[in-house]
Amino acid sequence: MLLTVWVACNANGQPSTEVKSIDQIEIARYMGSWYEIAKFPNWFQRKCAQNTQATYQLLKPPQIQVLNQCQTANGEVIQAIGMARPRVNGLPAQLEVRFAPSWMGWLPFAWGDYWVLDLDADYQLAAVGDPTRNYLWVLSRTSKISEVSYAALTQRLSLMGFDIKRLEKTTQN
Repeated sequence: MLLTVWVACNANGQPSTEVKSIDQIEIARYMGSWYEIAKFPNWFQRKCAQNTQATYQLLKPPQIQVLNQCQTANGEVIQAIGMARPRVNGLPAQLEVRFAPSWMGWLPFAWGDYWVLDLDADYQLAAVGDPTRNYLWVLSRTSKISEVSYAALTQRLSLMGFDIKRLEKTTQN
């Protein structure tokens, strides 16, 4: 079953105003390493110059450990370890993630939205973002993807109302 999200457009061909996650996700299949192919620039990745990856490990349902790492311009590896969990709304592809210390986990602002917006049937290519469209990542199981796959994914993201011109491709060595 193809798990790609198709967002309905109104009569004017404009994207709907609501960002939607995919309907279903098999969390166990999503676990493992993903390469960042592109992202919207953000403050917490400002030192990342290349080789950005995320590794997800299911600790015990519903806890997921998140290990993000990248290399700076001078080759130093930066790592951040966080925790992800399902949101209380029960939608399986709408998670929240925290990189703040665990003792801050009870504070609502310590958690950020992590919505799987697009995912191919083979769990090889994904788009992750948030409902405000401030954050967006294109992730792949391999460090490089075809331009055709990238163009098709970014077209679907554009239909969701994301400004794909903001995407910056990530350098992978």
